[in-house]
Amino acid sequence: MPSTKRDNARIERRLVATLTEACEIAKAEIPGFDWLTHTVDYAIFPQSLRVIWVFDTRANLDHALATGAEQRMRELTAAALHDAEVAPVPMERCVRFDSEEACSAQHGGDWRRRLA
Repeated sequence: MPSTKRDNARIERRLVATLTEACEIAKAEIPGFDWLTHTVDYAIFPQSLRVIWVFDTRANLDHALATGAEQRMRELTAAALHDAEVAPVPMERCVRFDSEEACSAQHGGDWRRRLA
């Protein structure tokens, strides 16, 4: 049965709340991590869900990935999705990493265009 706009809004609120919590934890634990966001097409949810972890610089992102923080971010994402009551999705497809530096260089800092 297709979800309604009300269902989608309810899911979105839960996602925002649980991902915000994951973001705050990561900001305290992972140097250079700034914020996260998500994209989703509710017509093909949850397969379309992407969680993007954003670092201040590419160097800090590379350091985090080299020192095992990637696994921690995937764990935080999985916990957030579980708490938001989202059906399990493969973390390797769902989680992405980026940096403010890369967005500025490639899209003039326009995150909307970068994430489209």
